[in-house]
Order: sequence, then structure tokens, then C-alpha cells
Amino acid sequence: MANEPREIVIIGGGIIGSCTAYFLTRHPSYDRTRHRITLLEASKIAGGASGKAGGLLALWAYPSNIVPLSYRIHAELAKEHGGENRWGYRRIHCGQLAAKGRPLEPTSDKNGTTSKGDSISLQKRSKEAIGTLRAAGIPKDLDWFAADSVKSYDEMGDPDTTAQVHPYQFTTSMAQLAEEKGAKVILGLVTNIDRSGGAVKSVTYKDNATSEDRTLRATDVVVTAGPWTRSVYPPAPISAMRAHSVTIEPFRPVSAYALFTEISLPANFGRTEQSVKSKKALSKHVTPEIYARPNNEIYACGEGDTLVPLPKTTADVITDKSRCQDIVDYVSSISDEMRDGMVTARQACYLPNVEAASGGPLIGETGVKGLLLAAGHTCWGIQNGPGTGKLVSEFVFDGKAKSASIGSLDPRRVL
Repeated sequence: MANEPREIVIIGGGIIGSCTAYFLTRHPSYDRTRHRITLLEASKIAGGASGKAGGLLALWAYPSNIVPLSYRIHAELAKEHGGENRWGYRRIHCGQLAAKGRPLEPTSDKNGTTSKGDSISLQKRSKEAIGTLRAAGIPKDLDWFAADSVKSYDEMGDPDTTAQVHPYQFTTSMAQLAEEKGAKVILGLVTNIDRSGGAVKSVTYKDNATSEDRTLRATDVVVTAGPWTRSVYPPAPISAMRAHSVTIEPFRPVSAYALFTEISLPANFGRTEQSVKSKKALSKHVTPEIYARPNNEIYACGEGDTLVPLPKTTADVITDKSRCQDIVDYVSSISDEMRDGMVTARQACYLPNVEAASGGPLIGETGVKGLLLAAGHTCWGIQNGPGTGKLVSEFVFDGKAKSASIGSLDPRRVL
């Protein structure tokens, strides 16, 4: 089977599709003279959650049958391709941080941030403040939170079990490395998968550059369209949830931690003008996730919502600026470094969820000859992307998954 000419089409240029293209081009049976690999993406590589996620990697993630494989591959890829510099791979600490938010000053600049310099807290650096942090069990190097805010810290993972990458840099690198070995990236919106007669025959798409309808012959089709999976393969039980996030350049470098927070907010919390405009009550407790990244960047995200239906492509995603401002306010209430930093991005994306009791992701055969599904990775797509890509390459060239036992993720169980 591996020696036959193959026309392999991957639908979706996020982390799963890009890793699939990478590992197909690295499979021992791959021969670029006989195997054509096309990665079809509707807008741009890593235009969705794969470019706007947090990038946390963890051995304690889920599902347990692919996490160890993918976590190990992340380290191998970083070593082979210089991931530390190319996509910000590094080992980190991860913990749960409980804190009490401080009232915010009512005025802010046009970016929603306070001015730098004059408002830097000196109390945090005093012996008394440091002693308060130590008494709360805060690690010595986790010194970028206000001493009068932090209540407790519980370690979830250390550098042996937890790492991170920059999602956009990692995903685009995987696609570029696949291209170097013969894969072709085409930007176009898929309109049909011909699977008449119980087997895939072709994929039709509208070319972004020409607006013309084009058809690719296909012996194998891999659907890796994340939350858009149902739009190209309707039987797939994949739904979408919108998530907002921001990136902040702190006024000084911060230590390498990923934090799951629980913040209790004071009464009438929020920047006055924004609170009035949004006309929505703020929860008493909020749980933003905060990830320090290399190159002096902090990523923070809030809770998801389903208020706005999934748009046609990642290019059409609507960002609710007030939700982004809420995130900025939440994290600013417990950290001067973020409060007095510069907001560099306000963004939104959609995460894919599997609508089945068994959960997800779904990886493997669909019952249609030549049609594979790899979708529904929820918030762990970056973590599990490399493992998924390797497993899909095995399905294509070996006829079965060999690197992990993934019977529980078989799409045919829910299709």
C-alpha cells in the first residue's frame, strides 16, 4: 500500500493539519516522486486557535493515550529543528494561583493600559512584601504578582512534566518544514469531498487567489479542520466555542510560569468607562490563565462563550473588545508588571469540542475508504498536535496506528 502512488489531501492548516503534513513527509515510506501531499487551508496557516492559543505542553494533559507520545515528540522536534529559538520551546513550572484582585484606577490610555514608569510598585520588592509571598508558599522567582493580592500557590507541574511553545511560530514552522520535503500548501475554501461509492475520490475548493473552483484528485483525505470540521464533513460531531485572549509586554522580564488563577474581585470592579459600556455584571470570581513566554511576553485568556456562531473562516472571527479588556483588567488587578505593561494583541478564536459522551479527540478511520478524521482536540491541540500527526501518517502509510493505542479515539465509535 505504501508503495502505490498516493494523492493525499489534508483539509485544515492549523496545528493538526500542519503536523500531519510534517509527519507524512517524514514517514519512512514517503517518496515525493510517488506521493503528493497537499495541505488545503481556507484563510492562512495558524489563522485560528493554532495561532492564538496559550501553547502549554504537559504530561498531565489528556487524553492519556496520546499525551506521552506527543510530549516526547515536542522535545525531539525542538532538539532537531532549534525549537528553543524558532518557536519558543522551553520547560516551565505550572501552578494554581489564588489571589484577591485590587481596585483599578479609573483612567487608562487608548490601549486600555496605564502609563509605565511612575506607577511601578515598590512595595512588592520590600522585605515585608517578599516575606508575605514566601508565607503564602509562592516560589522565590514568581515575583511578578502583588504581595497584597496573592493568597496561595499550588504546584501542578515542573520542568520535567511541563513545557511551552509559541503556537503560531510552532504551527507555521511545521507547515514550512513539510513544504521543504515536498508538501504543497494551497489557500482555498473546501466546498466538497467526493466520497461517492464509499471511498474518497476528490476534493473541490474555491481558490483564494482566483476565486475559481478547482478539484484535486485524492486517494486519501485527512480532515483536520478543527471547529470547522463539520462544515467539510457534516457527520462529524464537532462543535465550536469562542475564546478570547490578550498578549501583554510587561515592563520588565518575568519568570517562566504557566498559571491557572482564581481571582476574587472587589465590588464594582472594572474600568469605569468600559464597565458602563459593556452593561454586564462581572463575576465575583474569575479564572484567567496566564502564561509567561520568552521574549518578554505574557499571554492571558478568559473563559469561553458560544454567543457568536462559528463564521465561515478564521479570517471572519469577531473579537469582542470588551471581553479582551476584561481579561486585561483581571490580570492587572493582581500584577503591576501586567498592569503597567503594554497590551500587544487582543484576539479571539474558536476551539473544537467533540459532542459525544466519550469526549475527544477523534483520530482515525471514518468508515469511508481513504477518509481519515483528526479533530476535536479542545484546548490541548498544541500539546497533542505532533502525536496526532505521527499517528495519522501511520494510518495513511501503514494502515493502522502504531505509536500509541488509540482505540478509544476511533471516530467510528460516534459517527
